[in-house]
Amino acid sequence: MVPPSTARRLCSLSLLLLLLGAAASATADAAAAEEFTEELLLRPLPDRKALAHFHFRSSAPPASAAGRHQHLFPKAISQLVQKFHISELELSFTQGRWNYEQWGGYDPMSTNNAKPPGVELWAVFDLPLAEIDATWKNLTHTLSGLFCASINFLESSTAFSAPRWGFKLNEGNLRYGALPREAVCTENLTPWLKLLPCRDKAGIASLLYRPSVYKGYYHSQKLKLKSSQSLGIILDQTLTVVLQPNTLSGKQLHPTGGQLQPSWSMEHLFNRKLSGKCLVSKSSRVFVELEKGIVDKAGSEVSWNNDLFVLSTAPDRSLKELDNLEVQSSSLYEYDVNNYNNDKPLNVGITWKLPLIWSCTRAPYHASRFLMGSGNERGSIAMSFLSAGLDKQLVDSSNDCSIKAVVFQVVPWYVKVYYHSLEVFIDGNSMAISEVVDKIHVTPSEDKLLPGTMEMLLKFPCSMQLATLTLDFDKGFLHIDEYPPDANQGFDIPSALVSFPEFNSSRSYPEADPLFVSPLLENFKEDGVVKSYTEVLLVPLTTPDFSMPYNVITFTCTVLALYFGSLLNALRRRIGEEERVLKKAGILNKRQGLIPLLIAKLRGQKVNPSEPESMSRASLARSKLLLKVVFVAVVAIVFHYLSNS
Repeated sequence: MVPPSTARRLCSLSLLLLLLGAAASATADAAAAEEFTEELLLRPLPDRKALAHFHFRSSAPPASAAGRHQHLFPKAISQLVQKFHISELELSFTQGRWNYEQWGGYDPMSTNNAKPPGVELWAVFDLPLAEIDATWKNLTHTLSGLFCASINFLESSTAFSAPRWGFKLNEGNLRYGALPREAVCTENLTPWLKLLPCRDKAGIASLLYRPSVYKGYYHSQKLKLKSSQSLGIILDQTLTVVLQPNTLSGKQLHPTGGQLQPSWSMEHLFNRKLSGKCLVSKSSRVFVELEKGIVDKAGSEVSWNNDLFVLSTAPDRSLKELDNLEVQSSSLYEYDVNNYNNDKPLNVGITWKLPLIWSCTRAPYHASRFLMGSGNERGSIAMSFLSAGLDKQLVDSSNDCSIKAVVFQVVPWYVKVYYHSLEVFIDGNSMAISEVVDKIHVTPSEDKLLPGTMEMLLKFPCSMQLATLTLDFDKGFLHIDEYPPDANQGFDIPSALVSFPEFNSSRSYPEADPLFVSPLLENFKEDGVVKSYTEVLLVPLTTPDFSMPYNVITFTCTVLALYFGSLLNALRRRIGEEERVLKKAGILNKRQGLIPLLIAKLRGQKVNPSEPESMSRASLARSKLLLKVVFVAVVAIVFHYLSNS
């Protein structure tokens, strides 16, 4: 017979074990639902450089309650999404400018990962329209502290805009801001790496050797997330770097004539080899991509060892990439990092056998922007579209054929653009606005309140070779407190975005295994509109003489010091007491004789030595009058300075 107390203890213990088992099972299920993948894409470029694209994806299931424990997914990002109700967000830090002519402009890499210099931030909120602006300000401060950057400068209403359809089609819940002059350094990369489960201690991220990354011609780190109640949160972290291979083999001339492309490997690019994957990653892969120009010259069946080049390591799989016209555009060679470790590190590279010249596929038009005019009062913004000669290959070049282009441009409030002055020139001929501009939406700027935003849908004839758009503007005046420390350098206008909605940069891989899952290649398969960013414009504005406040303050303080010193001396001096003391000392007569004579000599007057006392009193009266005049002058100067500032 079991005692009742013992039975109760056994029942409690059984219940506790049951609860612990259920909690452990739930924790294991949650950990299994979270996923992390890491991938690296390497590509040789036509201008003797190499492209490295790092892609990391972290995903978390829909949270049943706020504040749930995170296993792989960064908790800071989860809290960010829940607090600010973010549907989509993209943040990029870029140094350098993507070369659309040499590195490509009609592929998923340039469409999705070529970003403007500085910081670019945009977010879509799942909130009422009246609450979005306040939420945006709080979001910028949070991201500024999270990534150690000056993103908080985007909180001002003069620094962000609300595009309708020129940037991304939305319902008024999108906000966009850019900081073209923001410097990018390791202080931004370190918190970005801390969001990864293994950071840069293991896996593909261990290749991110700081000197190699920041000595490149271009590097852009990006964070993009999507959130929904059905799919949870998907976080994509990418780092795109264009490097110069550190090798001497590219300087050798081939006997047949011409210069060989530089041969390189992981060790040459990053100063280290890949010793294995991050242990918590679901998949870890490295891809080597060869573009269409190389594939066409190497033949339809491109092997990893042919007459043009040889890869240092045999790939685990080869994939043929087809563009939206079902034409082979490139070849991919896959390496599974699970097959490599410390004893057998991965050091994939390419060695060229013959000289080879090829070019990347460019966008239909190469867009560039520049300033016209001189002086500190007014000027013009010009944007040119130079045809890349792709119209005959991609569209029907009949008389009614046209190519659409969408332009999105944000201009600071102190650049006062006259939108009615828009002029369009096609092949040197002036055109009517209605013939080219199919749709336009303008948000005029307000002084110290809102920037100017322009969204245009343009239709160019397919036979066009060059188009130019011009806009006149006046240069505004800033308050002295609104100038940056380096005001004489000029003020930056963020890059304009040009997209071509009729051209798609997506890719497909028909030979891929259905069970083969790659987030990097999935992004390449998504419908992506071809787009490109223009240059950042540097506008010189009228700057005041910043030394004048210093001069006024110095002069005013000097006069005030002299005045108060003389006034204090006059108020504290006791003339009668001094005379009695001097009479007792027997030196008053001598003093009264010397001082008036000295003053008279300086003024060029004749003084009777027998009347020193009366002259001393007259001098004192004149001194008091002089002090009053100086006091009035100082008050007038201070009042004038304060009223002007």
